[in-house]
Amino acid sequence: MYKEWKNTEHRGANLMGIHLEGPFLCPAYKGAMPEHLLKKPDMELLKAYQEAAGGEVLYITVSPEVEGIVDFIPYIKSLGIQVAIGHSGADYDTARRAIQNGALGATHTGNAMKLLHQHFPAIWGAVLEDDEVYCEMICDGRHLHPGTVRFIIKIKGLDRVIAVTDSIMAAGLPDGNYKLGVNNVVVVDGDAKLSSDGTRAGSTLTSGKALKNLLEFTGRSLEDIVPLLTENPARLIGVYDRIGSIEPGKDADLVFLDWDYEIVRTMVKGKVCHERKLHT
Repeated sequence: MYKEWKNTEHRGANLMGIHLEGPFLCPAYKGAMPEHLLKKPDMELLKAYQEAAGGEVLYITVSPEVEGIVDFIPYIKSLGIQVAIGHSGADYDTARRAIQNGALGATHTGNAMKLLHQHFPAIWGAVLEDDEVYCEMICDGRHLHPGTVRFIIKIKGLDRVIAVTDSIMAAGLPDGNYKLGVNNVVVVDGDAKLSSDGTRAGSTLTSGKALKNLLEFTGRSLEDIVPLLTENPARLIGVYDRIGSIEPGKDADLVFLDWDYEIVRTMVKGKVCHERKLHT
């Protein structure tokens, strides 16, 4: 599907690459992932995925407690894939070993993840403590309380936090029934959950709404918050030489906002692909 999209003419944003959120995940923290699709570490399979994708798998989420995966992290990175840890109940020491072996991201921090305890810091404590790890946050007000968002930013600093949407196909669409892979999802009041058991299944958040939420939650300036959606993710997945900031030689992928932070115009590689009609 990704390669088919790459060969389709369109006027929208360009996909930078593929994030494999699995399949080497812990069943106990699978979230909305179908358990029968989870696998033990298989580097031949991962290499085949990367070859099929033409080298455009850029990011993978693994659970550190899955037997053998920590030792495979250097090999995964040698395939050109940045490693994040998440969907995990890993203890602190196991998570630290994953970070020491090269894991640089934490997938939707605080969600589908064993939480911090004063005696057992667990994976959450490990990713919050480390100065190099980038912590993703879903800033829809549902997955993380605004106070938790401020807490993570205060600990990590603005240069190690990434705002993600974790959105599914229902993003920007009305409430109703949708699919997430093989799962049936129902969206009520914008909240996406598995129809089978009510487990939260991604979000309907958009990047524009995430930006406005972050501004509201933190009281910080636009200048402070924009890198969480631009520079930081580009640095994490290794594409900052092409995107993530406005500099000579980079793709002119630009979003123009009005004073209410609503989108007025978007450009992809210097070409206008959307322009809001202004009422006179």
